[in-house]
Amino acid sequence: MVDKLHKSDDEWRELLAPDPFSVLRGAGTERAFNGPFWDSKASGTYVCGACQLPLYASDTKFDSGSGWPSYYAPIEDAHITEVRDTSHGMIRVEATCARCDSHLGHIFPDGPPPTGNRHCINGHALIFVPEGEPNPPLVE
Repeated sequence: MVDKLHKSDDEWRELLAPDPFSVLRGAGTERAFNGPFWDSKASGTYVCGACQLPLYASDTKFDSGSGWPSYYAPIEDAHITEVRDTSHGMIRVEATCARCDSHLGHIFPDGPPPTGNRHCINGHALIFVPEGEPNPPLVE
């Protein structure tokens, strides 16, 4: 279980740049092949762009061809909350940060082994921490 972090939109707006705020707090989506990290092959950890909870390890990242960073599993299942999303006339599974409820992207059942899942995540929802560097402290 992850301890929840609650902030108002005004508090988040003070902490986040406009593009990350639009994705993380407004459930926006960046254009394919335009956001950060979609083609990154660097080793490290991807943390929540809002609260810095560690979400994905680079060794679970794969090229899905979708134009967004894709991972077959989170660092810990408890760090991602799956939410039914019926927007845009579709039924999908939204991925949100379990700590701050920020929108990350969506989860699809068309990924590689061992999970068969594709966590299709907006690059603006993430901060990359290179291997060997400490994760930033969690936002309070």
